[in-house]
Amino acid sequence: MRAVFGLVLILGLGLAGFAVYMVKDHFDQQAIVLAQERANAAAIVPTTFVIAVNRVIGYGERIQPADIEFIHYVADQVPDGVFLTQEELFPQGPEVMRMALRQMEPREPILAVKVTEPGEDAGITTRLGPGMRAFTIAVDASSGVSGFLRPGDRVDVYWTGTVGSGQDSGQEVTKLIDTALELVAVDQSSDMSSSEINIARTVTVQVSPQQVANLAQAQSSGSLSLALVGQNDTSVAQAIEVNQRRLLGIVEAEQVIEVEAAPVQTCSVRTRRGAEVVDIPIPCTN
Repeated sequence: MRAVFGLVLILGLGLAGFAVYMVKDHFDQQAIVLAQERANAAAIVPTTFVIAVNRVIGYGERIQPADIEFIHYVADQVPDGVFLTQEELFPQGPEVMRMALRQMEPREPILAVKVTEPGEDAGITTRLGPGMRAFTIAVDASSGVSGFLRPGDRVDVYWTGTVGSGQDSGQEVTKLIDTALELVAVDQSSDMSSSEINIARTVTVQVSPQQVANLAQAQSSGSLSLALVGQNDTSVAQAIEVNQRRLLGIVEAEQVIEVEAAPVQTCSVRTRRGAEVVDIPIPCTN
């Protein structure tokens, strides 16, 4: 009997220990799951809804309400000019639509710089800044960088012509007359997303009224050539002027002009002393 009682006691203690172990393991698992949930909650980044396009929108296309959708965007990384509501995108109602100024891909946020104002056309007037004007320059394959110009590029403008006065009179001179001018159109296209390479006949630049006068005078008195500026180039070009002598390294000999010295004027009074005639120097007077 005592043996049976001892066996039952040992079995009971074993079951109790096993139950304690299972309970402890359950609580440990719960603690791990709770810690993971807390870590996941801490890793959640706040987002907000922004308006994006739901299909490819090409340059000059009208953006309609059916072309937009709301997407999640990291709240503290929202770019400037984004639209958060349909009322912001179409402030005058969905009937007065905007046009795309550059190609947009599906789920790409719509920014103010990528679209026109409500009801405006996607012409070059939308690309001009306050107080700026559009001026067209005639180019060819050599002066127009062999067809590699695109709207949005920046160019330096060089003038080549004959100087009419001064030391270089009658000499052909090439001079840098303007730097980093922005192209707003190539031929009749202001599409910045175009990848076609064509030899342009004209390019249109964005300049101030004073620059318009400078370029008009330069174009009428000589020829203009363009030099493409690198996209990330922030350097400022210095004043550059080259003529044939400087290009070839020809140094002109200085012309020496001999000037004869003026004769020294002397004045005297001639006096006779008996048979002798004497010249006595005196100051000259006019």
